[in-house]
Amino acid sequence: MDNKSTIQMGEKDITGSDHQASSGAKPSPNARHAGSRRQVLRGGAAMAAGGLAGFPFISRGQSNVIKIGHLTPRTGFLGTLGEYAVQAADLAIEEINAKGGILGRKVELVKEDSVNPQTASTKAERLIERDKVACIVGEISSASALTIAQVAQRTKNLFINTGANSDALRGSNCNKYMFHVESQNSMYVKTVGRSLLAQNRVKGKRWYSLTADYAFGHDLLKVARRFMEGNGGQFAADELVPTDAADFSAYLLKIRAAKPDLVISNLAGVQITNFLKQYAEFGLDFPVAGFGFDTAVAWGAGQGNFFGTWPLVWHHLINTPGSKAFVQAFTKKYGKPPENQAWGDYISMHILAKSMNDIKSTEATQIIGHWEKGAKFDLLKTREGYFRAYDHQLMHEMYAVEALKAKDLKNKWDIYKPSDPVPAANESLEVIAATKEENTCNMPA
Repeated sequence: MDNKSTIQMGEKDITGSDHQASSGAKPSPNARHAGSRRQVLRGGAAMAAGGLAGFPFISRGQSNVIKIGHLTPRTGFLGTLGEYAVQAADLAIEEINAKGGILGRKVELVKEDSVNPQTASTKAERLIERDKVACIVGEISSASALTIAQVAQRTKNLFINTGANSDALRGSNCNKYMFHVESQNSMYVKTVGRSLLAQNRVKGKRWYSLTADYAFGHDLLKVARRFMEGNGGQFAADELVPTDAADFSAYLLKIRAAKPDLVISNLAGVQITNFLKQYAEFGLDFPVAGFGFDTAVAWGAGQGNFFGTWPLVWHHLINTPGSKAFVQAFTKKYGKPPENQAWGDYISMHILAKSMNDIKSTEATQIIGHWEKGAKFDLLKTREGYFRAYDHQLMHEMYAVEALKAKDLKNKWDIYKPSDPVPAANESLEVIAATKEENTCNMPA
């Protein structure tokens, strides 16, 4: 929308303008007095309602709400993931407000579709300059995340990336005002790479990879190559796949002819859905693994069309009290379980709210300082997480899941076997992240 914003308060979207229409007629003194009495009564009722809701009275000059911008793709090949992100963010804001909001003030979510990098930049500026948001949360596209981060740095506002994976965002393009709840590509590759090494699918093996032809895919292929070369494998071939490609038959024919030891997906969004469906239709039996994955795209492929080994930042089968509560609340509200992108946006909102309440400030510089000092957070997993100070990457557990065979499926949601967290409990969370040597970040002031 070009000239209106949509604001979320709990479950209700409202749009509005800044000014009320005037008839131009001059009111009588009595009408003015009656209007004043009505205004006082309305004001008193509103204040009473605010008190009953558990929010304090706000002093003159202080906004009675804290606005958070949510900017993520809701259309295009990442739109399916974006909808999960929006639903989870809405749920988190409801929960935060039910517990008194942030600093006793109600939280509003100002939501926008980021669409593409140029639009994402424009909307980020609008959220900051017009809507006066305290922080921007969201994004899935690495290219769009970069343009949002540039706006955040220029305006000195906080941006929490919940879905963009590129190592470059934590390396050559890192900046002081961008933090990453989503894992970087290196964490995905090293997580599933451990599983592939254990299955003897790396050393001396030939991989055939399909890679999304945009910033995320290019970066992921670079990281995958580094992993392969470091562990004695090689690529039989790698193909760049346009983000709007729907027909994979030409690629599948090449895979059949190449006879690789393993087929690797570096695809994204609905690309993975289409690839999985057509791979099953072609009847290919080469093992499959992915270095990037979202559960929603596998659900979209339909029962029996998911196979292989894949990495996840979170999944709905994690057996912790926090994860169970999140799954229950999300399922009750939306009639389906949450997936990994939903977790990213949900947990980001809670991290932000907790931090603002803990330090009693919504100022970006104070939040940054708090996070860089090693503040820890409940991430609904078995260990707390923290932002690594030098590149702002959240350090947390990940998972390498194995697809269930069609005969073992009991419903359309539980499509893989739960796995133990990676790294193991006796290891540092940082062992799966890129090292400073692998991904240098020189944080601009």
